[in-house]
Amino acid sequence: MKKILYLLLSISLASCCKNKDDGTNTGKIDSVVADPNNINVSILIDLSDRIDPTVHPNPTMEYYQRDTEYIKAIEKGFLNHIKSKRIITYDDQMQVFFNPEPSDPKMNELTKELKVSFNKDTPKSYFNSVDKKYSELPLKIYNSAIKDGKYVGSDIWEFFKNKVKDYCIKDDRRNILFILTDGYMYHENTRFDEKKENSYKTSYLTTKLIKANNLTTSGFKEAIEKNGYGFVKANEDLKNLEVIVLGINPEKGNPFEEAVIKEYWENWFKEMKIKNYQIKSADLPSNLEPVILKAIAGK
Repeated sequence: MKKILYLLLSISLASCCKNKDDGTNTGKIDSVVADPNNINVSILIDLSDRIDPTVHPNPTMEYYQRDTEYIKAIEKGFLNHIKSKRIITYDDQMQVFFNPEPSDPKMNELTKELKVSFNKDTPKSYFNSVDKKYSELPLKIYNSAIKDGKYVGSDIWEFFKNKVKDYCIKDDRRNILFILTDGYMYHENTRFDEKKENSYKTSYLTTKLIKANNLTTSGFKEAIEKNGYGFVKANEDLKNLEVIVLGINPEKGNPFEEAVIKEYWENWFKEMKIKNYQIKSADLPSNLEPVILKAIAGK
């Protein structure tokens, strides 16, 4: 009988100690803490007609060729980061996305090949394998899209609305998303607007819309603020995501077009609570590579 009483007393005391509020017990499950030394890099490619060398030719360097060099620089920064760590700490990954998916069924296989990850058991030979994949496969993707010629636009807005959290954000890592686009956003399946008393938001941005909103003078920023122009917010809280947009390429004719495009994107990111972002023009890869490497290094 004494043994039973002693056991019950012990259980009671243990329970009291466990539930004692010492200031650290919040009643909530501990949240996952991100390790900034482990990175999750995503690349979203805009395969609209912006890459068509016939529609948008560039004698210095075609835009699809610039893209492939940007991707190579991203891969270089990714591997540099991993090589700077101890093997036991490897826990990093990189992948490529399109939205919508191209019609070529081979694209799915190519994106599978471009989804790479490193852990403490990854052999050294895998570095060369990744380097080879990212040197060859992106060009195959662009060539296939150009050959297909069915440019339906790039649904970047829908990607941010329905996919970015699942595809590009891992709670335990530093998340970096590179978007390769000319800055215009349009897709027939998600083209809509929201008109309110003091704002006019759209899910798209085209040259025609910029002209219609009279954003063709030096006062474009005041006009945007006064009329509430911008993208419809696609997500609520993306503070765990860093975004680098590469390839902004405005149409000719409006000297303020590029600044308008960047203003739309910047305001959109702020509204979705993205704190760390960069928006870069379609410069030569040799000029943008240092920017890309610094972004991945967190400098």
